[in-house]
Amino acid sequence: MELYFSPGACSLATHIALNAGNIAHDRVKVDLKAKTTEQGEDYRTINPKGYVPALEIEDGALLTENIALLSYVGSLAPALFPPDGMAHWRTLETLAFISTELHKSFKPLFNPASSEAEKDEAKKTLRGRFDLIEPMLNGRPFLNGDAIGVTDCYLFVTLFWAKEKFGMELSPTLAGYFSRMREQPAVAQALKEEGIA
Repeated sequence: MELYFSPGACSLATHIALNAGNIAHDRVKVDLKAKTTEQGEDYRTINPKGYVPALEIEDGALLTENIALLSYVGSLAPALFPPDGMAHWRTLETLAFISTELHKSFKPLFNPASSEAEKDEAKKTLRGRFDLIEPMLNGRPFLNGDAIGVTDCYLFVTLFWAKEKFGMELSPTLAGYFSRMREQPAVAQALKEEGIA
């Protein structure tokens, strides 16, 4: 299994999940600007979408999009993604929220052409959406309960961007959660492997 990633990109979520599930994998670094792999291949011949993450699984099939990859990893490590019942659907619901409402809201912050007003508006939107995440923790250490799950892997990446990349202040609840996540062996290992520890 090979994970195509770019350091600190949203592919970090799948990287953390693979580590958390103790799933053997190789990593191929992608230069997203040049659209090349670290071996110099045209990445678009592997993934025509041209972005990460992408996961080549054992039979040679390629999966893209974080929700699909995290769901696939969760199927291999059910402790990360409840396989049935309402917990399964809540996990899928939370992944969709993180992808569509949090992840996508960072776009103006990553776009160098965005005005300061657009960046300020994006941060305001993100603060409101992070406020909606807090009750999902419901006093538990992780979104999944007492142990890390795929939703935590993805949420961590968005908080990492907010705090470390864009200097946003996190609420005490989310700051504590972020610290707990950073201390997780799977997270520390992924950050080290991506050279952003």
